[in-house]
Amino acid sequence: MAINPTHIKELFEEAVLKYQNICHQLNYFLAENPELSGEEFKACQKFVDICREHGMEVEEEFCGLPTAFRANVNNLENPQAHIAILAEYDALPDLGHGCGHSMSGSMSLLITLALHSISEKLNVNIDLIGTPDEELHGEKITMVNQGVFKKYDFAMMVHLNSNTTMPKVKFLALSAYRVRFYGKPAHAAASPWEGKNALSAAQLTFHAIDQLRQRVKPDTRMSYYIVHGGKASNIIPDYAEIQVELRHSNRAYLDTVIEKVENCIKGAAIATETSFDIEMIGYPYSDMLQNEPGIEVIKSVMEEMDLPFIEEDDSMGSSDIGNVSYQCPAFHPMLACSNDYFTLHSQEMVDVCLSEKSKEVINQGARLIGNTILSLIEKPELLEKIKEDFGSKSTLLVNS
Repeated sequence: MAINPTHIKELFEEAVLKYQNICHQLNYFLAENPELSGEEFKACQKFVDICREHGMEVEEEFCGLPTAFRANVNNLENPQAHIAILAEYDALPDLGHGCGHSMSGSMSLLITLALHSISEKLNVNIDLIGTPDEELHGEKITMVNQGVFKKYDFAMMVHLNSNTTMPKVKFLALSAYRVRFYGKPAHAAASPWEGKNALSAAQLTFHAIDQLRQRVKPDTRMSYYIVHGGKASNIIPDYAEIQVELRHSNRAYLDTVIEKVENCIKGAAIATETSFDIEMIGYPYSDMLQNEPGIEVIKSVMEEMDLPFIEEDDSMGSSDIGNVSYQCPAFHPMLACSNDYFTLHSQEMVDVCLSEKSKEVINQGARLIGNTILSLIEKPELLEKIKEDFGSKSTLLVNS
C-alpha cells in the first residue's frame, strides 16, 4: 500500500476538526454526570453508541466487564501492527472527574473517530478499548489476566496534568489492603482488663509501620487510615478496621515490603491478644515498564507540535496501565491542561473539564496520540525498535 505521510496527517487533522464537537460534548456529558468506578454505565453506552453510529464494530461487556468495550477502527487480515488506544471514564467519589478522565476518554474517542475516517489509508489495525474502574480496582488488570494486550504492539492513552506536560510517568507499583482486628468488649472503666482492645492493635500496627520506614528504600510509600475504631469511649473496642496502601517503584521489591507490613500486623495482634484477617482491595498494580524508543517518538511528536514538556523521572502515583506495560509496549504521557499548578484529584481539575479550555486540551491530546501512531506507520523501523526494546525486557514480565 502506497502511503503519503504528509497527506495522511493532513487528512487526520481535517478529521479531528470534523469530529471535535462530538467529543467536546461527550466530555461535558461525562463531567456533568460522573459515575464511580465499575458503575460507568451511561458513559460506556455513550462511547458504544457513538462508535456504532460511525460504522465501527463494537464488542460490549469486553472481558466480562459490564462497563468495558472494544471498538474496531479497522480489521485488516495482514496488518503491519496492532495498536490499542485506551479510554478511561470513571470518576471519583464526591469529587467527580477530578482526575480528568472525562477529557482523557473524550480525546481517545476523537483520535478513534479521526483514524476510522481515514482507515482505508492505514496499514495497521487499531482498536479503542474502554477500560473502566481505574480509580478503585484497576480493571485493565482483568484484561491483562485474560491476555488481551499480548496481541498489541503499541498501546497508548493520555492523562491530564495541571501545568506541565511529560512524555512519560514513572508509576509506582501498588497494593492495598483492608485489615480487620477482632478483640473482646469490656467496660472501659469498671473492668478494662477483661477486654481485648482491637483499636490498640490497629494503633500498634500504625506505629510499627512508621518504625518500618527507616528500613525500606526511598521510593517506598506507606499510607493508612482508620475505617472503624469503636462505638463508644466507655467500651473497649472489640472490632477495628484499617486500610493500608503500599507503593514502590519496583513490584518485586514492593512484595518484600508487603511481607514486612504483614509482620507488623501479626506482631500487633500478638501483643494485644487479638485476631485479624487481611483482604486485598482490587488488584496489585505494577510499576510502569519504560520503553525508551517509544518515549523518544512521543518526545519528537511533542516537539513537532511545539508542545513544551519537561523530562520527568520522579515517581507519580499508580495506575493499572503499569500492568499493561508488562504485556505490551504501553505509554501514558501527561498533558498540561492549565497555566496554573494544582494537585490532581481536585476541584480545579473538575473545573477545567467543565470549561471552554477543555476543548483545546481534548484536541491537543488527540493530535498527540494520533500523530504518534501516524509516525509509527510512516516509519515502521520506529515500531520495530519499540518491539525490540520490549522483547529485550521479557525477563521482567512478571505480570503477563
